[in-house]
Amino acid sequence: MSGSAALLPGLRLEKRHFNLLDLSRLLAACGVLFWHYQHFFVPPVDYGYHVRRSVVSPLYHQLAWLYDYGHAAVQYFWAVSGFVFAHVYLADSNARGRFWLARVARLWPLHLLTLVIVAVLQAAYSGINGTDFIYHEQDMKHFLLSLPLAQYWGWQDNQSFNGPSWSLSTEILAYAAFWLLLPALRKAPLALAAVVGTVTLTAFFKGAPDKPVLTCIGYFFGGASVYGAMLRGWLRLPSLVALGAAMLVLAWWLGHHMRRPQDAVTLAATFGVLALVLAADLRDRADRFRIGRPLGDASYGIYLWHFPLQLALVLLVDATVGTRSIARHPEFMLFFVGLSILVGFASNRWIERPAQRAVFRLAQRIMPTKTAPA
Repeated sequence: MSGSAALLPGLRLEKRHFNLLDLSRLLAACGVLFWHYQHFFVPPVDYGYHVRRSVVSPLYHQLAWLYDYGHAAVQYFWAVSGFVFAHVYLADSNARGRFWLARVARLWPLHLLTLVIVAVLQAAYSGINGTDFIYHEQDMKHFLLSLPLAQYWGWQDNQSFNGPSWSLSTEILAYAAFWLLLPALRKAPLALAAVVGTVTLTAFFKGAPDKPVLTCIGYFFGGASVYGAMLRGWLRLPSLVALGAAMLVLAWWLGHHMRRPQDAVTLAATFGVLALVLAADLRDRADRFRIGRPLGDASYGIYLWHFPLQLALVLLVDATVGTRSIARHPEFMLFFVGLSILVGFASNRWIERPAQRAVFRLAQRIMPTKTAPA
């Protein structure tokens, strides 16, 4: 944040950096890698192919939770984003003026790059196999929706192009709600965030339309309400530990006693893990885990690059080995996960950060008095 920004009193926690929270973002991104690993076993078919993960996934019995529930990391990302946005923007008196420039600089360059790369790779895959790989809405409508990250706002037929970016699309709407409500959030951060989160998640559980958008906004403001509770002093280290443990026990109970428990289990487990990570961060008064900051910065690159890497590997394997059964070997799984992580770090250093600086320099030329980075 720019040093010239005036901080509003009572809206910033004393702890400046939540290093373990950053590290948890990296681990969550890796969870998504394992959930999407099943893509390697989908042959050139249209929708509806079911992969028996327990049969084909390497080291399944050791890593079953990651293979079966890695998708829940998306909800965790949303909750973390709500907490981080509250920490960064509530006390920043200049936040509303530079909010969207900071979001554009952070998200769009890599999104646009991977969108184009996936479009090219999907064209190659379709030309060879007569169908697309995993995501089949590869048309102009969905490409144009994807450009401004609007591809999952309710106008889509299904996921398209770089499919994992759907969660970023819904998060843009959570950002918009946060930006619009920011003045009111400063007056009542806990109450308002809790109301918005509760209303949207209740609508989701009751079957309202546009469920992905409602879920994202609900988790996002749930994370912001956790920040508000910490500002009020209601969630200190002991209470965070107690809350986290209670939520995980509740998640276990729901999983064993509800008929269709997945959404409720995900909700309880998400905020249980978030509470325990925050408790560990508060315990780290000496900032010993500051390595978490650069590790967490790579999570966005890992998340956006892993599908284009997977598609490129499928094309390579099909052209050389001729069978995707190679993906059943632990060595191949470790190669894919390791490659995705390395590309995520490289992307953050050599693509995302330079692109951010370029966006800010361009904005500085256009609006020289309003472009201090956040």
